[in-house]
Amino acid sequence: MGKKRVAIIGVTGSVGQEFVQSLNNHPWFEVTQIAASERSAGKNYLDAIKDASGIVAWDVGGEIPEYIKKMTVKKIDELDVSQLDLVFSAVESVAARDIETKMAADLPVISTSSAYRYEDDVPILIPGINDEQTELLETQKKNRNWKGFVAPLPNCTTTGLAITLKPLLEKYGAKKVMMTSMQAISGGGKSGVSAMGITDNILPYIPKEEGKVRLETRKILGKLVDGKIEDADIRISCTCTRVPVIDGHTESVFVETTEEIDPSKAKETYDQCNKDISVAGLPSAPEKYYAFHEDPTRPQPRMERTVGDGMTTTIGRVEKEELFDNGLKYMLFSHNKKMGSAKGAVLLAEMLYKKGKI
Repeated sequence: MGKKRVAIIGVTGSVGQEFVQSLNNHPWFEVTQIAASERSAGKNYLDAIKDASGIVAWDVGGEIPEYIKKMTVKKIDELDVSQLDLVFSAVESVAARDIETKMAADLPVISTSSAYRYEDDVPILIPGINDEQTELLETQKKNRNWKGFVAPLPNCTTTGLAITLKPLLEKYGAKKVMMTSMQAISGGGKSGVSAMGITDNILPYIPKEEGKVRLETRKILGKLVDGKIEDADIRISCTCTRVPVIDGHTESVFVETTEEIDPSKAKETYDQCNKDISVAGLPSAPEKYYAFHEDPTRPQPRMERTVGDGMTTTIGRVEKEELFDNGLKYMLFSHNKKMGSAKGAVLLAEMLYKKGKI
């Protein structure tokens, strides 16, 4: 069988560029069409990502892959859906709703936007965490009379929290969660955070972020019952902040559990999950889904962001929490531009492909 033919929409933006890199020489998927705004349409990719002064604005580490340089950027309406098997959407949420609706009528859409996350028939998927919720995609297709579907990733801040909570919830129960995030500049996009605002500073508020984390975490950790997701019964409080780190979100987490837990039990749980994780062997999956550190100086963004090519979630500073009868506190690191964005979306597509959904 040949590779699945895919399109990237929003290909010139920072997330679109991550898709370009993540799909370079992919064994299952081949980028055959790319689209962006009318401003970029008709240009080859290299010209489309040049700024007003003619400088190539490539925001991703490494070289621009050869396969993309001479591809012509299309208008979204010019995409030939009859020649595609899958669409990756890296469009801002305001425009994403209309674009993803149109695409999903014919094709599966894997999205990094929030446009469809909160719909009852749309699962928010993290491959390896709530794979069973993929069955809701069939309900979505029937409800909307689509040939395809929309499968969104969560907010990148939610990603690390949900990934680390899932094993604890399954084995020990989780009743309450308190989290403070220290989020990277890149999470705000190209124009989201000014240099003057973030240099020598911490921004203590990110609009809408905390509400997203609360809603999405409960939905992701919920159960699919009779065609509907029943949210996990967890009370979540969070404070989301922006810090002067380029890539990677660090979070401080306090969890109250139903059963007694301690750091050694937590380590055993995460170690077992590494052996059992459903995405093992997929092209974009890391060798270890979880990295557990007993060194109290870890995780650190500069040290963790390259682990597993940004796809491993790192856990450290794990201690028993005395505020609760049963509780744990820990720090986590999750790469917002890899597992929390485009490469996580590619891993999701791989999981869906393996399940026969694509």
